[in-house]
Amino acid sequence: MTHSPSPETAAASLLRHDRGGIARLTLNRPQSRNALSLALMTTLRDTLRQISTEPHVRVVVIDVAKKDDPPAPMFFVNPELLWASDDKAPYEEGCLSIPEYYEIVERPTRVKVRYLDRMGAPQEIEAEGLLATCLQHEIDHTNGVLFVDYLSRLKRERVMKKFQKAARLRESEQA
Repeated sequence: MTHSPSPETAAASLLRHDRGGIARLTLNRPQSRNALSLALMTTLRDTLRQISTEPHVRVVVIDVAKKDDPPAPMFFVNPELLWASDDKAPYEEGCLSIPEYYEIVERPTRVKVRYLDRMGAPQEIEAEGLLATCLQHEIDHTNGVLFVDYLSRLKRERVMKKFQKAARLRESEQA
């Protein structure tokens, strides 16, 4: 079984980045995006103030609530993958770093993650299914890894050519 996120429901991710202070937002309700964005940014600001002694702060916010359920954002500060199951499952992943491109990625079905909560207290969570996939995807981002890095060389090259072509088209339109 695969999941195909739309751009509106995909995690709002930053471009590939070295380790450092990276904030992530997942907003899966377009109609409430502005209000939720404001609330999340306020919470992120407060979180960063609480843990300001950390040299590198990475914040991941994930909301895996179903379409008709109320938003349920989860905050993970400096998340670290402690354990991943041997059993894997395919999931169709997408990312705003690579718009409108989705591909099947196999990831462990269960993970254990250590993180700080919004108050800076150490926590651990065991996750499975969609939450496990999202945690791995976002933790990868904080380590400079994109989901396309898990694809074959041929598929990665195809994606790169597509985006290079789109960039050339934008440049020629601006000229």
